[in-house]
Amino acid sequence: MLLYYTIFFIAIAIYYSSVGNGIKTDNQRYALVAMLTFLALFVGVADMLGGYDRYIYAELFDDTADMVSDGIYDFRLSPVADLYPKEYGYQIYNVLVGAITDNRYIFIFITTCVIYVLLYHSIKDYCNNYPFAVILFLGLWFFFSFTYLRQVMGATIAWLSVRYIIQRDWKRFLLVWFIAWSFHNSALILLPMYFVPVRKFEKKKVIYVMLAALLLGLTGGPSAIFSAYGEVDSERVETVSNETGFRIAYLVEAAFFLYIILKRYDEIPLRRANIVLMNMALVFCLILLFFIKNENGGRLSWYYMIGIISTITYLCTYTHHNRKFANVIVVVCFFLFNRILTNWGGMLYPYKTFFTDGFRKDDEIEIQYEYDHNYDRDKMYRRPFKFGEERR
Repeated sequence: MLLYYTIFFIAIAIYYSSVGNGIKTDNQRYALVAMLTFLALFVGVADMLGGYDRYIYAELFDDTADMVSDGIYDFRLSPVADLYPKEYGYQIYNVLVGAITDNRYIFIFITTCVIYVLLYHSIKDYCNNYPFAVILFLGLWFFFSFTYLRQVMGATIAWLSVRYIIQRDWKRFLLVWFIAWSFHNSALILLPMYFVPVRKFEKKKVIYVMLAALLLGLTGGPSAIFSAYGEVDSERVETVSNETGFRIAYLVEAAFFLYIILKRYDEIPLRRANIVLMNMALVFCLILLFFIKNENGGRLSWYYMIGIISTITYLCTYTHHNRKFANVIVVVCFFLFNRILTNWGGMLYPYKTFFTDGFRKDDEIEIQYEYDHNYDRDKMYRRPFKFGEERR
């Protein structure tokens, strides 16, 4: 557990020691590359940490690699297509990686690296202070990059389309958005953002819309919307479509960020990029309120999280005077970081890489979801299956 805290405090140290607070500098860019490279390696070489999802994606990749090894490259025939029939991009991605490697750990490592490269480009393009943006990422999203690989990849691809919202280039926006949608259909939630006017809305109207979203969320209507759309994650249909009671964490998080943004609303410049990202931050809060009675509904807000990271980073760092305000955000991010680390507990620590064979003692997730215990003895193991042969 101490290892994770060390990562967070190193990020804090880099922020407070960075030069040119509020201004993009070469030193900050080098620090961003170093921090995200380390995080990508830390997450990418982890031995199936994070829960159920890694096993699902690993097993699908194993079966797809069997198919590719047999000389079959038609992604429509892949096992991924059986479970995710609409996610053509993810099907193709599994086939392409299967042509490079047939090992599930290398697949997860490659996927993680892709995610962090995409994340790097978004932070570099949309944030004015890179170290502070990384602190926000650690508090809000870092742990989800261990397990929700497909949706996290979909979100980081979708963030690349924000530049085309700013430029009002609908063709390129749709192209990038479609790629994201083809990895995870929940990217549909980002499509309306292109049609949101690029302007600041009156504070009162923002507050009224947020209250309306909260009231609608309390009715349980969002669960019906999930059912009508189909699913957010194909293997979790029942979980996603059912209500789970009032999510106090969603309310607190949305209210906190709304307060910060509206309190300093006039300080956000009228540049198109700042306005678009600020409006995305507001939609992030709206989604949390709208799905306040749904456990997984909040995951749809991930497509707008870059707005929160960018806007809060700007408000905290655009002048040296704001450092006291930034200190509060750092404390809140540590609280969020600690909350997830504590709640996820055994899914994340003790930390173990796939460089050593064996598995963690009393790992309940491994006991429940490991589909091939030969990996327990040899992480680079690969039994020559025939495509379609049942695993034992």
